[in-house]
Order: sequence, then structure tokens, then C-alpha cells
Amino acid sequence: MSRAFVKESDTPADDTGDMPLSSHPNYVTPRGLRLLRERFDTCQRRLALIGDAPLHAGERSSLQRELRWLQARLLAAIELSSEPDYRPERVAFGHCIELVELESGTRHRYRIVGEDEADPAEGLLSWVAPLARAVDGAKRGDIVTWPRPAGDLDVRIADIGVADD
Repeated sequence: MSRAFVKESDTPADDTGDMPLSSHPNYVTPRGLRLLRERFDTCQRRLALIGDAPLHAGERSSLQRELRWLQARLLAAIELSSEPDYRPERVAFGHCIELVELESGTRHRYRIVGEDEADPAEGLLSWVAPLARAVDGAKRGDIVTWPRPAGDLDVRIADIGVADD
């Protein structure tokens, strides 16, 4: 029989490579660091549960890939936190901000966090996002331009605060 009709392996090869790592410093809030550690622990437990079962080779490969990525992110993590009683004068990493659109008066609330913790729908904004970069260093009352794909938007910094981690 020709080798063309013989399976080389019962397990799929992992040709996906490693997950890409950001070129930015891995700044994390205490919450972000805790979430990375929890995710790493969860992956390790799932990997231990599936063991070497051939039926789970694809899942095992995916978990091993994620573990390598999480380990790299944890090793590169630079934890930054704010003092809980501190009232910041200027916007920076870890701060909560309230913005007001000048035209409509619509309010937006965000916390500036690390890339891995970011979730704009939940109000968690990556420190490398265009809005976070636009407001970085701004003071309460300052007007900044929020660069958006839909067009630039002028916003006023209504408040700056510190979140509990």
C-alpha cells in the first residue's frame, strides 16, 4: 500500500506556533496580575486532567501553547498600583477616569489597565489604546481629542480617581 493512504499520526500536529506577545512593557494592576495567575493555574489544572489521552491531543496542544504565553506574560509583568487614599492630579496607569463628550454631554467611565486586563465593554481600557494615550498626563478639566476610527472626538476630563484592587 502506498504511504499516501496511511495516517502518519492519530494526533493532529500543532502548526499554530506560539501566541504573539506584545512589544509593549507588560504593566499590570494588582487585579490584572491576579487574573493572569488564576488563568495560568486553571490551564495547568485542565492540562493535568486531560493527561496524555490521544483523544485530547488538540486540547492539550492548545493548553500548552496558552501556558507558554501566560508564563511569558507573568515573567514580564510589571505590577503598578496606586495608593488607595491618593487623589491623583493627572491621568496615569491604574486610574479611573470620567470623560464627557463636548458635543453631546455623554459620559464615559474607564479604568486604565494592562493589555491583558483590558475590556472596553466593561470600562477597562488598555494603557496603549488611543484614548488612554490621549488622556495620559491630562488634568481634571482638560479637554483632549479622542482619536477614533469614526472620527476624532473632543472630551473633557471630568474626574480622575483610584480604583480598589
